[in-house]
Amino acid sequence: PQRMSCGYILCTVLLSVAVLLAVTVTGAILFMNHYHTPVTESPPVISTNPEEANALVTIEKADSSRINIFIDPNCPSAAGTLGRVEGLQTSLLRALTDHDAEAKATKSQQKALLVTVADEVAKLLTHAVQLRADCDGLKKGHSAMGQELSALQGEQGRLIQLLSESQTNMARLVSSVSDVLDTLQKERGGARPRLKADLQRAPARGARPRGCSNGSRPRDCFDIYVSGQQEDGIYSIFPTHYPDGFQVYCDMTTDGGGWTV
Repeated sequence: PQRMSCGYILCTVLLSVAVLLAVTVTGAILFMNHYHTPVTESPPVISTNPEEANALVTIEKADSSRINIFIDPNCPSAAGTLGRVEGLQTSLLRALTDHDAEAKATKSQQKALLVTVADEVAKLLTHAVQLRADCDGLKKGHSAMGQELSALQGEQGRLIQLLSESQTNMARLVSSVSDVLDTLQKERGGARPRLKADLQRAPARGARPRGCSNGSRPRDCFDIYVSGQQEDGIYSIFPTHYPDGFQVYCDMTTDGGGWTV
């Protein structure tokens, strides 16, 4: 669940970045449409042969509009008129120079702004491509995790089935062992009273307790079994810690024989 929530968060971030990128590109397009590239105009034509009467200088712009500078009739002095004309010419040239400088500065600012916008758009596109690659990687990882989870669920189902079968087999085995133990207990229950009666019965006079066939003193039933006596019954044994000896019942058939009861 944590990985799925992280994938949802990453997809939300990707969507937000895409919306921001669209807004930025739209703003850049609107900005470029608003600030048109200034059209280079041809310089004005200044002539000293005016068509109008009393005109000293005529300035004709590219759009065919004209500016006429007339001679002041109240200043007949040639020297004064020439000075005023030079002053007007200087003012006009300064105005034209300032206008060109402002146009160049505006153009350079617009160019710098466009370059900055282009760099930011390139960075946003690179970041969007990286985020898309990360999202694709997360999708592949999620798919692989789903396959692994499916495989684990299948293994878990098989393990549960094996455990169920093992439990059933174990129950059958326990039932079989219980039946065998019950049978053995019943058989032993029937043999104990007879064995106890045989052991408590006094031996007949002159009867010699059975021992080893070679006449040696056996320590237990196994010595008797090895000597050749292999019939179930009551025998006399002489252990090391009880040299006088006593009678026991020897089982000579179960699991190879030679068991001291």
